[in-house]
Amino acid sequence: MRFSDELEFGHRGRQDVYDYVERHGSVDYEEARRALGMAPEEFGTHVTVLAREGILERDREADELRVAFEDEGAETHETDVRFVIRQAREEDGEALLSVIRDSLTDDRYVVGESLADVIDHEEVLLRHNQLQSRVVFVATIGGQVVGWVHLDHPEQEALAHTATLTVGVHRDHRGHGIGEELLERGQRWAEAVGTEKLYNTVPATNEAAIEFLSERGWETEAVREGHYRIDGEYVDEVMMAYHP
Repeated sequence: MRFSDELEFGHRGRQDVYDYVERHGSVDYEEARRALGMAPEEFGTHVTVLAREGILERDREADELRVAFEDEGAETHETDVRFVIRQAREEDGEALLSVIRDSLTDDRYVVGESLADVIDHEEVLLRHNQLQSRVVFVATIGGQVVGWVHLDHPEQEALAHTATLTVGVHRDHRGHGIGEELLERGQRWAEAVGTEKLYNTVPATNEAAIEFLSERGWETEAVREGHYRIDGEYVDEVMMAYHP
């Protein structure tokens, strides 16, 4: 259900097609057309326009539609464990939520908690419209999601050169270099889409996160005093930035 009648794509039919695909992830072309009650020619025209604009993509072999993002494909990494980093799919949503929340060992990762709440509420992982692009990459071991990197990229002209990044690894799988590879993958995606600055904000008490980012080229750009209240105590927010 949409919370506004404003059309992001300037046309109700195209908006309906995009909303359906975003909500359902990879969908069968004909199934989507029938669900929306559109004639073949009308539906095909909307899909063609959205594909031309880089919003949706059509896998003609499987005859499926999905939100379009440039994807370099899955990457296999070998440290003392073998793990794969790939672009998340909508069907990863439940597993990803579980990993994010299991990673919140205390109240110091506020943005991770906020991300989990947003995904849970919206029930959408990937988003690509005229207001916002949201992409997630996951790390898996034996097919099980164990970590993530999330990038929220606004499409408004004044902010389109920036993105917000969050990254995390399940506490049972830390210490294997997974977080570092996830961060690198997220930074590479940001650079590929022309992002000039990445942001990540953490409470000053999350010293491990600040150290992790600082060691990998992130800089403290600003500090907001007493921005968080954690366990009844006011804690500074540290805004960190990285230039891809």
